[in-house]
Amino acid sequence: MNLKPLHDRVLVKRLEEEEVTKGGIIIPDTAKEKPIKGEVVAVGDGRVTDDGKTIPMSVKKGDKVLFNKYAGTEVKIEGVEHLVMREDDILAIIE
Repeated sequence: MNLKPLHDRVLVKRLEEEEVTKGGIIIPDTAKEKPIKGEVVAVGDGRVTDDGKTIPMSVKKGDKVLFNKYAGTEVKIEGVEHLVMREDDILAIIE
């Protein structure tokens, strides 16, 4: 199934957090927080201003991003969880 976000929305797949800390401690699944890092899967055309102009998106497909902890709406696509969020919810692009 192909999904294209509308306007200034972005489809993001969460990246899994590491299961072992730098000190070697294994973190069980019940103690893990949802990751705030993800990979952009699809982007909309951009934000439409009041006068009808489209402002292009700052992120593109394949970018690794950092986003707000409670950002977006969770959707399942072919059994994989994704988030649909506004571009404003993205805090940074990881380079």
